[in-house]
Amino acid sequence: MSNDKPLNIPRQPMPEQDPMERIRNFMEVALGYTEEQAVAEASRCLGCKRPLCVDGCPVRIAIPDFIAAVRRRDFAKAARILRSANSLPAICGRVCPQEEQCEQVCVLARKSEPVAIGRLERFVADWEAQHSVETEKPKPAPPTGFRVAVVGSGPAGLTAAGELAKLGHKVTVFEALHEPGGVLVYGIPEFRLPKAIVKAEVEYLKSLGVEFKMNTIIGRTLTVDDLLDREGFDAVFLGTGAGLPVFLNIPGENLNGVYSANEFLTRVNLMKAYRFPEYDTPVRVGRRVAVIGGGNTAMDSARTALRLGPEKVYLIYRRSRAEMPAREEEIKHGEEEGVEFILLTNPVRFIGENGWLKGIECVRMELGEPDESGRRRPVPVPGSEFVIEVDTCIVAVGNRPNTLVPSTTPGLETGRHGTIVADEETGATTRPGVFAGGDIVTGAATVILAMGAGKRAAKAIDEYLRAKASRHQGENLAASVSDQTKSS
Repeated sequence: MSNDKPLNIPRQPMPEQDPMERIRNFMEVALGYTEEQAVAEASRCLGCKRPLCVDGCPVRIAIPDFIAAVRRRDFAKAARILRSANSLPAICGRVCPQEEQCEQVCVLARKSEPVAIGRLERFVADWEAQHSVETEKPKPAPPTGFRVAVVGSGPAGLTAAGELAKLGHKVTVFEALHEPGGVLVYGIPEFRLPKAIVKAEVEYLKSLGVEFKMNTIIGRTLTVDDLLDREGFDAVFLGTGAGLPVFLNIPGENLNGVYSANEFLTRVNLMKAYRFPEYDTPVRVGRRVAVIGGGNTAMDSARTALRLGPEKVYLIYRRSRAEMPAREEEIKHGEEEGVEFILLTNPVRFIGENGWLKGIECVRMELGEPDESGRRRPVPVPGSEFVIEVDTCIVAVGNRPNTLVPSTTPGLETGRHGTIVADEETGATTRPGVFAGGDIVTGAATVILAMGAGKRAAKAIDEYLRAKASRHQGENLAASVSDQTKSS
């Protein structure tokens, strides 16, 4: 099959658990390619002389090269190519929206379906994990003597830490929670991203010399000033993400049974509520659950709730299915599993009884003119109010950055929504020696965009530290010459 012309080879489907089976467990839905499927998919690549897919990748993986290695069954080389550009390939292969990035610009897509780059990345990363003795990890550069503090262990922080360690710097990651991974462990469900994979990627970073300090809240336990002045770090990277939930601000939102998606997913994912009482973190899900929102977090919440055993799970979204920002794959999985979509609908009031949620009053919507996002603005239909009977609701309408670090760091300019102002290419902030990237700069975005920001910032931090060292050497040399002149 690998000798066929690329256009004659169909895109290889990803094996998955049966929908009616997977709603009864938290095991991974997508099962991964076999070696034969991976080689067949890799054989579809055209090997373009000007690979647009690389331009579409925020971390600029040499995509044609790693795919060519898969086609030759040289999986160890494919793993080395991936690792040279991406510290978290097993994660990216599962949760990154390749269909909007590298695969979107794949030349093959003009006449057929694009190469399944994300699925091949996942295959190679999983193969590497199963054959670790056969692969060569990148060797860090000689120690530079510089120390860098990374605040936050989400995708931006982990990527920056890995890149800085490979450049020879001593890196310490500070994390507020008791486990590293940030949104990768508290936000993304087990059935999409097994936590063992995140743990393995963290262990890989530790093998590069990265140190992790948990339960440390920068802005409380220590400040950025403490890191630079008292703890002796030469630079700081801020990758604290966007972990504060946005609420609807409608009557009844404080009723028992109304969760933010952050709390709900953190309880289930990080604190293992789905394995209660083995893990001592309960989460209450009643007979009927509603999730408000249309993004990936909303889909994660709905599909997670479904696995906890309610009779019904509704997803309420104020626009139509075509405008939903969630990945098409996640929407499809939700539909297959039985999530009921109530579209062109907006909540206006939570209805309670004795302090507990009993229903949601909603209004029908219709689509008007496009708003600033380019999507048609939802407009309420007068007199269309109705009530949905639910006893649990999960609000998943967005997140924003926590202002703790910016508010305790003098000289750090912030944006209107609590984001940190930083150079897009370097991550440099208005505070010398302090860099930032990921959701804390852009607002809530994707894992791979945060990783791209972490990678670019690591390069800029390295250049900043080396320039700093050169200046010190020049100052020391000038001082030495001056001393010799005086003594003579």
